[in-house]
Amino acid sequence: MALAIFDLDETLIGGDCASLWAREMVKLGWADGDSFIAREQELMRQYSAGELAMEDYMAFTLSPLVGRTAEEVAHVVEPFVEEVIEPIFYSDATRCLATHRVAGDRILLISASAHFLVSAIAARLGIQEVLAINLEQQHGGYSGNTRGVLTYREGKVTRLKAWLEEQGESLDGAYFYSDSRNDLPLLQLVSKPLVVNPDPVLQQHAEQAGWPILSWR
Repeated sequence: MALAIFDLDETLIGGDCASLWAREMVKLGWADGDSFIAREQELMRQYSAGELAMEDYMAFTLSPLVGRTAEEVAHVVEPFVEEVIEPIFYSDATRCLATHRVAGDRILLISASAHFLVSAIAARLGIQEVLAINLEQQHGGYSGNTRGVLTYREGKVTRLKAWLEEQGESLDGAYFYSDSRNDLPLLQLVSKPLVVNPDPVLQQHAEQAGWPILSWR
């Protein structure tokens, strides 16, 4: 039995859950239309280029949640995941997850998106264990701030190492599937890195390193 670690956006799903959630908040009337989406897209462009300060992205995209309770948010996230996210699950990804389950591997999802969103998507994929960006709550509602180390770039490695120690788990024979250059620190840590629909930087690195390159649809 080994650890099978998966990134989420553009790896297990054909899209970015945070960007899709931003549009959902506009539909709900929680955020201001075109200006909110335009700013979110500019921040996401920086993310794709490896230039983003994740703290800036989170501060902006969490602003519509300030004062809202976790229960209120969960109430709208569940139908959002069912209607918007579930149709973009990669069928190749679900088959890969099934293969790891048959092998008895322990599956972990690690994502640079908010935990409330990632955990709801993970549940639809039958994944119980998740590392994602934790949010601070004050006076019964979200404060708009994050909590602890963000699961982004080197932060994924930091959070994973803490989880491994807590769980008494190791990276012996571990797999990690990702599409993004931002995950190179973690891809370089595991013994079985696999890149999925990689961005150009990751594609080049994978070719030079001889890593498997997967095309999931």
